[in-house]
Amino acid sequence: MTSVELSGKVALVTGASRGIGYGVAEALLARGDRVCITGRNEEALKEAVEKLGADRVIGVAGKAHDEAHQAVAVERTMEAFGRVDFLVNNAGTNPVFGPIADLDLNVARKVFETNVVSALGFAQRTWHAWQKDNGGAIVNISSVAGVSASPFIGAYGISKAAMINLTLQLAHEYAPKVRVNAIAPAVVKTQFAKALYEGREEEAAAAYPLGRLGVPSDIGGAAAFLTSTQSDWITGQTLVVDGGIFLNAGVG
Repeated sequence: MTSVELSGKVALVTGASRGIGYGVAEALLARGDRVCITGRNEEALKEAVEKLGADRVIGVAGKAHDEAHQAVAVERTMEAFGRVDFLVNNAGTNPVFGPIADLDLNVARKVFETNVVSALGFAQRTWHAWQKDNGGAIVNISSVAGVSASPFIGAYGISKAAMINLTLQLAHEYAPKVRVNAIAPAVVKTQFAKALYEGREEEAAAAYPLGRLGVPSDIGGAAAFLTSTQSDWITGQTLVVDGGIFLNAGVG
């Protein structure tokens, strides 16, 4: 990693050993932030820390829905860097594909625990640890599945819609100290979304007016903007980052 001037700011990014979270961490580091990343797999997390730059990055392994892990992640960030200005709630899961009429309710509970309740838990902890007195910003990674019907990934879509409303509630409650916004990506080329485009990427990309699928840096750039002073008068919003796919709604 090339040397950059430190911003003095610190971010906690969940689910960041790869994919969108990793892209967000890269973008924040590029502008000079220091970052704590989390992830379930300890080895993958160690590799990510080394690639990103262990001089400005720490990793805390654990499951996002585990309250003890949430506490440790925030505590370690405060111990290492003395502050936590930004929280990016990216950790998520989608373990089921099929109609919600046949959805196992225990699976639904797992999806909501990981995708929604964990985000609230991290937001509570960063608020009390730093943001309540010092301000900052939160970005919740939702999905276009949360703003439209999502056949066969209904549980995931419902959870991402809940993330958008969580964003509204937090934005209202945490103002004026903390700004809270969400990003709703369309298909981004990650391991998580591979089943949606693998073996048919050209066909999948053809549906997008901008002619390609997203990449993690697309979301990283959006997160960097929403945690910057350039977005100081933006809160409670959901930024759709979709390559123009919604422009096709109602066509044909």
